[in-house]
Order: sequence, then structure tokens, then C-alpha cells
Amino acid sequence: MMIVELIDGDDFRDRLVALGLEVAAGASPEACAERAAAAYASGKLAGLPGLVDELVHRRDVVLPAVRDAIATQLLPALGR
Repeated sequence: MMIVELIDGDDFRDRLVALGLEVAAGASPEACAERAAAAYASGKLAGLPGLVDELVHRRDVVLPAVRDAIATQLLPALGR
């Protein structure tokens, strides 16, 4: 039997924090994505496109709230 690790809001937040984004613990995926988009627009968070690409390609294991936050906040911020 294979066990798949799903990417939830906490995982999403942790990945953004690993890129250098400051986000409050327990922040929603939407709030995290909004903050990440703003940081990217101001020239920070250079690793964001790579993270977004990874998560878009792993769509099957990303929970809906995270997918929605990426689609509504991050893809437009990256011009996609």
C-alpha cells in the first residue's frame, strides 16, 4: 500500500517560510498566498516561481484550499 502526503495549508505555509517569507502561524492558504504575491511583486521571494511550478505539477496531492490560493493569488502575480 502506498501512502501519499497531501499538501495542506500548513505545508504550504512552511514552504513559503522556507523561501524567506514571514507568515503568522495558522495563516490561511489565501492569506499566505496574498502575502507571497506582495513580497514577490516587491522584488523579494525569488524562489516563488519554482515553488508554484512544483505545486502546480503536483496538483493531485495539493488540497483544494491551497490550489485555489495559488490560482487566485500566485499565478496572476507571476503573470501566468
